[in-house]
Amino acid sequence: MTVVPGIRLVDLARELKMTPAELVTALKDLGVETSGPNTVLDPETANDVRSLLGKPAEADKVIEIGADATVKDIAQAMQVAPNEAQKKLLQMGELVAINQKLPHALAERLAAAYGYTLKLKAEPKPAPAPAAPKHKAPAGALQPRPPVVTVMGHVDHGKTTLLDTIRHTNVVAGEHGGITQHIGAYQVEVEHNGEKRKITFLDTPGHRAFTKMRARGASVTDIVVLVVAADDGIMPQTVEAINHTRAAGVPMIVAINKIDKPEANPDRIKQQLTEHNLVVEEYGGDVIAVPISAKTGQGIPDLLEYILLVADVEDLKADPHGHASGTILEASVEPGRGPVAKALVQSGTLRVGDSLVAGLAYGKVRAMTNERGERLQKAPPATPVEIIGFHNPPDAGDTFEVVKNEKEARQIAEKRQEKARAQRMSGPVRRLTLDDLSRQAREGAIKDLNVIVKADVQGSLEAVIGQLNELAENKSDDEVRLNIKHSAVGNISEADIDLAVATGSIVVGFNVRADSEAQRAAERDGVDVRLYNIIYDLVEDMDRAMKGLLTPVFEEVVLGRAVVRQNFRTPRGVMIAGCYVTEGKLQRGAEVRLRRGKDLLFTGRIESLRHLKDDVREIAQGFECGVVIQDWNEPYQVDDVLECFEMRQVNR
Repeated sequence: MTVVPGIRLVDLARELKMTPAELVTALKDLGVETSGPNTVLDPETANDVRSLLGKPAEADKVIEIGADATVKDIAQAMQVAPNEAQKKLLQMGELVAINQKLPHALAERLAAAYGYTLKLKAEPKPAPAPAAPKHKAPAGALQPRPPVVTVMGHVDHGKTTLLDTIRHTNVVAGEHGGITQHIGAYQVEVEHNGEKRKITFLDTPGHRAFTKMRARGASVTDIVVLVVAADDGIMPQTVEAINHTRAAGVPMIVAINKIDKPEANPDRIKQQLTEHNLVVEEYGGDVIAVPISAKTGQGIPDLLEYILLVADVEDLKADPHGHASGTILEASVEPGRGPVAKALVQSGTLRVGDSLVAGLAYGKVRAMTNERGERLQKAPPATPVEIIGFHNPPDAGDTFEVVKNEKEARQIAEKRQEKARAQRMSGPVRRLTLDDLSRQAREGAIKDLNVIVKADVQGSLEAVIGQLNELAENKSDDEVRLNIKHSAVGNISEADIDLAVATGSIVVGFNVRADSEAQRAAERDGVDVRLYNIIYDLVEDMDRAMKGLLTPVFEEVVLGRAVVRQNFRTPRGVMIAGCYVTEGKLQRGAEVRLRRGKDLLFTGRIESLRHLKDDVREIAQGFECGVVIQDWNEPYQVDDVLECFEMRQVNR
């Protein structure tokens, strides 16, 4: 039951087009006693007065307001002075400025006080950000294109040295400590079956950049070359690279590097690969493993042959005609050159002079160079280029598209900026949490629960994974499947959050913590991170989520208590408790218990709360008030206790 606040006699007089004195006289003739123009009449009495004086309440008095309407807007819609509406709100216990936006519930109460029904205007849907025109490839226009290969693996296993040997250029010497610092893209030409073929290599700082681009929706890589040192074996970053590649769903070729060293043992590497469900071809599997030496060049021609064979199996094609599109690999602002973007063309042909838009950035191709610094006039599919001409640097992973002219590119970018600004104002992007997965499991909406597991030591990690695998094996086919996307020892890092975003996973930590960068990233990207120190709690939560039984945990919070001092009954039979608040506060709409001595008589909701003659939202300690409890019609007794409380959801 919703309590509608009363209406002042002076307001009713204005509505009936009478003076307050005339209305007071008329009410006396009708036997209704008043104490002056500020007398507050309850809604039923006001309607009776309207009927008796020849003006029944209008059931169809409706005003329409926008979602962000202020007190002034609502007052003007009701043809009431804004300061009068402000006074009415003050009588309701709400101190609101004239130009302040009103919550919808409070706006409804204000409108009801003047006899109006509130209706929200249908807001026009914002026009979607215009997309760049897509070039539709005609039949037969698709042509074979070079494969795009990403080289991944553990630090110092020879990734950049391998590319250095392939390209016959020295990249390593120019980098600090021999570690790749920036994303690079290089194209090489090799001879295959008597013809010249091109391969595009992406040399990344590691799997994080690979995953970040995937998390932004960029599908760049066709093939992953996993570099493993024959004298070192499978290392933690190697395992991460395997899991990231699996999540991307792209083919993998294992390059067993450093076979020229005396302590190299390629067979041991192949056996270790089987522990991660990668079975090489000579063991009856489908994973290609190529022994190489990036230092001497041994085995590299075989690796290139296998890359081209996998590319032929994948049947990689693109349309070289029409407007170009592709992905930004990285961007920066360089002194004297302005914003510079490294990009990979994926469809069409990019030409100097083309206008393009990439995410929130736009510009015109003023100059274009390849990885050797040579000027290019055009770039076909699978060609990495460096572009000069953006007005502001785009983000890595943004998709770029060529449009008709620079004016259109600017309009598209500005629309996207407005949309991004609106999304930032509305709060962070919220991804799936374990509670959401559980609820969707109950509704049958999902069948996969993706998990990333981190633990303090290897023994704990194996125990957690063993328990989760046992849990997954015990589920029937029609329940949710549990997929462990990645597992490792150590604290939860930002890289784990990136992978969770890319794979739609939750992150589970056992006896570990999330570092500050990971916490910020999880909050920014809406990733659910669960930390446990008892393995049974972890398994129980996963089990409940898979069964769809994980429910939010609520706890009771006592807001305040009041003692009944008097008992009132209105002519219409409504029981009112005259109370004194002894501690805390009473709040309209909150749950309340009625206790008499040690006995609990009733649990309900506070339907109405009044201080003197005014409807109020809450009453603080030390004040008297009148309380109406919904659905309670029995008399109160002096010294009855009202205990006001609410249920709040707490983190599990």
